[in-house]
Parts: sequence; structure tokens; C-alpha cells
Amino acid sequence: MGRRRKPIFLENLTVTGIADKGRGLLRGEDGRVIFVENAIPGDVVDVRVTKKKKDYLIATPTRLVTPSPDRTEAFCQHYGVCGGCKWQHVQYDKQLAYKHEVVETALRRIGKVSADVFLPPLAAPTTRRYRNKLEFSFCNKRWLQPEELNNPDVSAYEDVLGFHRAGAFDKIVNITECHLMEEPVNPIRNRMREIAHAQELDFYDVRQNTGYLRNVVMRRTSLGQWMLIVVVNEDVPERLRTYLDAILAEFPTITSLYYCINTKVNDFILDLPIERYHGTERIEERLGDVRFTIGPKSFFQTNTGQAKNLYDEVLRFAALTGTENVYDLYTGIGSIALYAAQAAGHVVGVEEIPAAIEDARANQALNGIDNCTFYAGDVKDILTTEFAERHGKPDLVITDPPRAGMHERVVRMLLELAAPRIVYVSCNPATQARDIGILSEAYDVRQIRTVDMFPHTYHVESIALLELKEAR
Repeated sequence: MGRRRKPIFLENLTVTGIADKGRGLLRGEDGRVIFVENAIPGDVVDVRVTKKKKDYLIATPTRLVTPSPDRTEAFCQHYGVCGGCKWQHVQYDKQLAYKHEVVETALRRIGKVSADVFLPPLAAPTTRRYRNKLEFSFCNKRWLQPEELNNPDVSAYEDVLGFHRAGAFDKIVNITECHLMEEPVNPIRNRMREIAHAQELDFYDVRQNTGYLRNVVMRRTSLGQWMLIVVVNEDVPERLRTYLDAILAEFPTITSLYYCINTKVNDFILDLPIERYHGTERIEERLGDVRFTIGPKSFFQTNTGQAKNLYDEVLRFAALTGTENVYDLYTGIGSIALYAAQAAGHVVGVEEIPAAIEDARANQALNGIDNCTFYAGDVKDILTTEFAERHGKPDLVITDPPRAGMHERVVRMLLELAAPRIVYVSCNPATQARDIGILSEAYDVRQIRTVDMFPHTYHVESIALLELKEAR
């Protein structure tokens, strides 16, 4: 049996920068980079090394010796326990600066982009109550605080409703107040827990795949409409009806109430039937002059207010005059395509998920927009020379790929198409930088802007404007 390595402890480290996933960073005495979880520039910390590699170390703080001047008091009672809002302890202007630093570092280091193209970051209009969608989990096991672990009078077995603790798939942090969504998110969730207790309903056991109540998805729109999706583990109609009726009795203004029976071991429900129990089939949202209807399986930007600012910035980069032929790649439910259609000649949207394209076409009809065409399929398979011959060479390409970025075949096809401008929206600066590095064969980067879609988290979006080099 191999010998267990002794843990490595380092003391009085001063964090000097910020890295991907919100980690603090510094360079150790031996020249290796040290990434420190839950630390920010200016912190002086003692740490325990959790991963040791040839070129870097990953560590977690054991003591905050001196806090950074960029720190502030967290506002949520669940901060540091639940898996969200990990940057509450950072002043908001510094959050923006850190996110901008992450984007700029990735684009300059990987994409070889010059420093003079970066615009100031775009702050979120509000830093609390900004989400339009949340998912809470029922569980029969509660996450215990450190001071509770050795208390024989405290049991982890308790029926709770809340968020997963990061890294704890089988335990839930019991949430009483969440600051991410407008009210009445907290009264609804807390009463759902209480009603379940009163009706003696079993809460889900993740390890055993047993128990009745599993999840609730809450969606709201800026127009004041609410959708709830209650997910259960068994098909017991009378039990379900009694529970849903009790919720409606206390919250009759719920616009749309759905349920889903999920007996799988995972929580993914988009491959399952989601049945309407009460209210409208869809709820409605508005971004600028464009209306969107949202169903139980629809994807929509989760920060409505900042989504409008993001789309406005996309259009500013695009500089449309009303005649352009636009390709919108990874279009989702067509939100950017429909938003841009009013300023373009024609927009062609491509998205892999067929249900999203159904939403896009429905929203196109709802708004009476007749200059959009949507296709369902993998972008790398649809975007071909024949596709361009059928729809005409694009004057502008808007692309908003998932975190993995664009497939290399898509990037190479963009080089072949040679559209005069590309607006690249990304939720992952590293893959955006990688793709821009390839596109630099034919394109110059003119502008890049960091956009904060998720305050109090390290997640970040960025928009890049690329223009075809004059030599082509």
C-alpha cells in the first residue's frame, strides 16, 4: 500500500491576481503559479495545497491573515454555504474589474489581441433579484454546518428544500431567503416546503432514488408572470393533485403550473413530458419591442434586464443599416435574431435543439417578423458552401456558441465565407480567444466588451467585433 503524502501548508501568501473560475493567483518562490480558491487580489492567506502539478498548485485557504481592501460584507445569510453568489464578499466595482481582467488576459494571451481594443465592462443594471429562472431541490438530507458535525443531537436527515452545496450531490442547503429572484419566490418556496411537511410527502433521497418530491423550477418575467414546474419521482395522481391544489390555493396568481414525473437517477427533465396542470401554456417576456413566449422547456437568458443591454451592444457592434444579410449561429430561441431583424435585411438562424427552433418560429409569428429563417441542426453540419449559396453570402455573422466554443469546422467555414464583420458573443473567454486566434488569419479584432450577466459570481460574458482584413 502506498504511503500517504503529507499535506503541504504555505503561509502568508499575498494574492496578486485573478484567474478563471474566480480563483486568486500568485507566483510562489519556486516560480510556480498558485491558484487559491475563494481568494481575491490583496488577500494575505495561509493555504493548504490540494493539487500539485509540475507548473502550478491549487490551494484552499486555511486562514485569512489580512483581508483585501476590495472585500465587503456579504448580504445573504446563506453566503459561503450554498453553491451560488460566491463573490458576495467582493465590492461590485471590483467584481467588474476582475471579470474584465479574466477576459483581457485570455484574449491577449491566447488570442493575441492587442490591449487597445478593450472597452470598459458593462455593469448589470441591478445586482440582486436579477434572475428570471431558479431551480430548487427537495432532499431528505441537509448540509450540516461545521459546528454541527460533531453534535450528537443534530442529524443530517431532515426534509429540506433549497440549493445543492457545491460538491455535495446528496445534500441540500435549506434556503429560507434567496436574493436572486423577485418576490414572491421566497414565500412560494417556503410554503411549498411547509405544505409538503403538512401532507407528509416524502422528500427525495439522491443516493437511493426514492422519495416523492424532487425539484421545483420557478420562472418569472418582467411582466409579472410566473411559471412553476413541480418534479416528482412517482406517478401518484391523487397525491400530486392534492399538493398542487394547495399551492394554487395560497398563490392563485401563478400564471402557469406544470408537473413532470422523473424516475431517472438524474435531474434532467428536458427529455421528459412536462404536463400542464393549471393556467396558460406559456408565459410572456419582452425585450425592447420584441415579445417572447416561454414554455417549460424554453431556453431564455436568465438575466432579462442585462440581456437587453447585451443585445443592444451586439447591434451597436453590428452597425446594421437595414439591408444586411445576417447569419445568427447558435441562435437558441432566436432571441438575438429576432432582436436584430428590425435593423437587418434578412436573418438566418441556426440552432441544434429542434424545440428551440420551434420557439423561435413561434416568436417570429407572434411579432409578425417576416425576414427571419430558422434551421434546426448542428451548426457544423448546416453551415456549408451549399448553405451559403442558397441563402447568400453573409454581410454579418453573429455567433453565440456554448462554453465549448465553435467547432473548428465552423471556424474554418467562417474563414471561407469571409463575411465583412463577425460579432462573437461568448460565455467562455478561453474558447472565444482560441477561436479568435484561428480567425485572425483573415480578421482583425476591433472591439471587445466584458458584459456582467451574473453579479456576485465569477461567470462572465464578452462580445468581440471582428472585421475582415482589407487585404482580402
